[in-house]
Amino acid sequence: MSSIVARAAFRAAPRFSAPAARRRVTTASKAEQQAGKEALKTGAKRDPELYVLMAIMSGVFGLAGWHFSRSPTSASSERAVAKAEHSEPWKQSGGEGPYQYHPGGDTSIKKDAPSALNVVIVPNVTLPRHLHDNWNKWGKDGY
Repeated sequence: MSSIVARAAFRAAPRFSAPAARRRVTTASKAEQQAGKEALKTGAKRDPELYVLMAIMSGVFGLAGWHFSRSPTSASSERAVAKAEHSEPWKQSGGEGPYQYHPGGDTSIKKDAPSALNVVIVPNVTLPRHLHDNWNKWGKDGY
């Protein structure tokens, strides 16, 4: 898709004929218009670094627009997992038992999902009794 857009960007744009020039009705006199043009010129001569700032900011906004058009942000970075049909026990048509999914997207295999509440990982570590009493918080008040 991006190659199509890139090719279209370098293609010559068709020329549209401008409608007949209308005479602009302004309330400013020629002297006021000339004074406005002079003020712009003197401001540009006084602060030429604004041109550099404008170029940098245009580049930054252009790069940000390009980045977010290529890889837009999302609300979460979750990946889709292949669910087993009728395995949600909380729904009316759901099955009994734990929630199930297809590991690796292989629909021939159904696997029970691990419970978020009952899984406890016990590390294979032996500690002296005084260190275990000091650092183990399991079953103590507030934990």
